[in-house]
Amino acid sequence: MELSANLTRPIKIAIVAGEESGDILGAGLIRSLKNRYPNAIFEGVGGRRMIAEGLNPEFPMERLSVMGLVEVLKRLRELLKRRKKLINKWLQTPPDVFIGIDAPDFNLGLERVLKADRIPTVHYVSPSVWAWREKRLKKIEQSVDLMLCFLPFEAKYYQDTKVKAGFIGHPLANQLPLPISQQQAKDALGLNNTSPVLTLMPGSRSSEVGQLAPAFIETAISLSNKIPNLQIILPAANEERCQQIKSFIQEARAESKIKLVQGSSQVCLMAADSVLIASGTATLEAMLCSTPMVVAYKMAPLSYAIISRMLKTPYVSLPNLLAGKALVPEIFQSDVRSDVLEPLVFKSLTDLNYKESLQAEFSTLSDLLRQDADDKAAEAVSSLLESRS
Repeated sequence: MELSANLTRPIKIAIVAGEESGDILGAGLIRSLKNRYPNAIFEGVGGRRMIAEGLNPEFPMERLSVMGLVEVLKRLRELLKRRKKLINKWLQTPPDVFIGIDAPDFNLGLERVLKADRIPTVHYVSPSVWAWREKRLKKIEQSVDLMLCFLPFEAKYYQDTKVKAGFIGHPLANQLPLPISQQQAKDALGLNNTSPVLTLMPGSRSSEVGQLAPAFIETAISLSNKIPNLQIILPAANEERCQQIKSFIQEARAESKIKLVQGSSQVCLMAADSVLIASGTATLEAMLCSTPMVVAYKMAPLSYAIISRMLKTPYVSLPNLLAGKALVPEIFQSDVRSDVLEPLVFKSLTDLNYKESLQAEFSTLSDLLRQDADDKAAEAVSSLLESRS
């Protein structure tokens, strides 16, 4: 018997996502949960995709989109105030379950308070306890009833805790690649079918774009001088990022060389022969689209100094973590410069043997992640709800 059949009111699901990747996950999860609970009410924080699926937003998701220790400190007062507001709301009118999507520094504190009030809590995307901050396991145990893991090796880290954890695969693995060819993707973007394409993806957060876009653009311009017919495309996550990136392109006087589009990042990956990309979920999208990549990341120096000392894994990009080896180049901090990036991107554009080998590895890893994750996640949440009814 479904939980909704036992209630005289619709089931209420509270859910918080903090950035674009979380919005994608949340939309898929809401869609699958609605199949089980058609009258469910969803409220919390999410982006346009989650709102389109029926989420009632408490405030714009952009207010939670911040990365790095120093960057978070600058916004700490606002973040704490917003979290307190959500806690007060849900303690007064408790949801049947709370689901925090990634954003562990924000969501785990929220989950801990709600769990203490006997509200079932789910965390969607396991924090990287295997990479750094293993002490966080105790905090997770105090905060989370159910952990949904993307990577096959993550669940074992919760075996000695009270947290129920399971590998569900990744929702993007069932959505990508898109059902179009590279030529169709080029056509959709108004690109020449016979010329190579380089896609630039400097991130979805303002801080990421500010750190990475100038070096990405400089690298692309330099490559266009070596590959005269090279087409360069840059998808912006939203209107705000579009305007921010446009200013960098104008500063570099590269309007005639770089095609800026809003959205369509997955189509841009399908069209690309290579992508210069910020470390994050987008690297998984690139892998699923079989697009060779060079991964880069840059943050405030103090944030990097602290995080790099705590990091226990030699890799940070998802393709390398899944493979357990350096499949794709990872470039960080002061090395994020055109003279370092350009030869790596050039190889990914021109070395056909390298490209074919990389794509074969990507195919194997993609198959591993195809688990119908949206449905598996909804099933796990449903089981938690049933056990508490």
